[in-house]
Amino acid sequence: METVKMALPGPKSKELLEKKERYVPRALSSLAPFIVAKGEGALVWDLDGNRFIDFTGGWGCLAVGHAHPRIVAAVKAQAELFLHTDFTAMAYAPLIELAERLSNLAPGPGPKKAAFFNSGAEAVENAVKIARAYTKRQAVVVFEGAFHGRTLLAMTMTHKAKPYKAGFGPFAPEVYRIPFVNPYRNDIPFAEVERRLTNLVGPEEVAALVVEPIQGEGGFVVPKEGFLNFLRELTERYGIVMVADEVQTGVGRTGRLFASEHFGIEPDLICLGKSLAAGLPLSSVVGKAEIMDSVPNSGIGGTFGGNPVACRAALEVLNIIEEESLLERAVHLGERIRASFQEMQKKFPLIGDIRGVGAMVAMELVKDRQTKEPASQETSAIIQEALRNGAIFAKAGLYGDVIRMLLPLVITDEQLAEGLGILERAMATVPHS
Repeated sequence: METVKMALPGPKSKELLEKKERYVPRALSSLAPFIVAKGEGALVWDLDGNRFIDFTGGWGCLAVGHAHPRIVAAVKAQAELFLHTDFTAMAYAPLIELAERLSNLAPGPGPKKAAFFNSGAEAVENAVKIARAYTKRQAVVVFEGAFHGRTLLAMTMTHKAKPYKAGFGPFAPEVYRIPFVNPYRNDIPFAEVERRLTNLVGPEEVAALVVEPIQGEGGFVVPKEGFLNFLRELTERYGIVMVADEVQTGVGRTGRLFASEHFGIEPDLICLGKSLAAGLPLSSVVGKAEIMDSVPNSGIGGTFGGNPVACRAALEVLNIIEEESLLERAVHLGERIRASFQEMQKKFPLIGDIRGVGAMVAMELVKDRQTKEPASQETSAIIQEALRNGAIFAKAGLYGDVIRMLLPLVITDEQLAEGLGILERAMATVPHS
């Protein structure tokens, strides 16, 4: 079925994109060369009537899809009551109810509490603040390949220089980076990771170790079996707060509400964002009550953090995940995607590695499977070719050589098959050695 009926951008999109060039900074470029007009589930339409299957999900914000009717209804209902007041001025039910839900759902038996912010970066920065308040220490340990956000501290904690860090220094102090054990590219002994840590900073000076259970922007890197358990033991031994950055992995994408559950660990603090409120700006730090309560009054917060409309949307997201069995759906989608990628791997030597958990699946493209030289240009070309034919995919990785799946979990099997077919045909058009 023809879904893209013309060269992109179409005339209506082109007119608005020309205005964008005049009034929007160049740094805010878009992957898709069109203006979106409508979204529904896993589909979007542009101003010119072209239809696309969205595998980016607003960079992972749309686990329940575009404009889910239940989310729309929840937002309307809350908006008719009141749109905003700062929780520290007047408390309101949606935030308290959401804190209760997340605290009861978080892994581990002990009591939990939850605080709310606007973005993933804010959640990460506040998790560090909470850890510093609790431990009375300053240092922060992060990992190679990490992405934690674009604000000053989160940008410092992020690994990739361009486009996230270059030209934006000086950076925040007391941030130390150690290897993330990547079975495909960096399979080093766990003991060596500890040696590198102790060579960089005294563990007794470390407030927080912040880790993505599965690296997102870093390329959907699933750590070697036992690595996160090793980190949990390490942090407990040295009195370090273990922070799981689940901004991208959380809210069901991996087939569990929290990816940490797959690895049998209980982090001290968990950062959530992206899909938490179906695309509305909301993030959270959920953690052990003793640690969360170590911050003095007004030590964390923000005018818009935990906005009542966003909190009401998040409560409905959790209802939808449970009542529409989206955790099971994520597992099913992941199996379908992995099987399709494995068939493609037999045909295309470009595909070096396939990895992921649940629907959070990716393929890494390399020029040569022996040398593992990143196929960065080929990855971009494949994504652009797929886009021209009606499917929008995201890339990732330090070298931009990973095609990652951030699809809405409500995508139908037919839409998934159509999109994967477009991707396979796009791969066949790209020359490779």
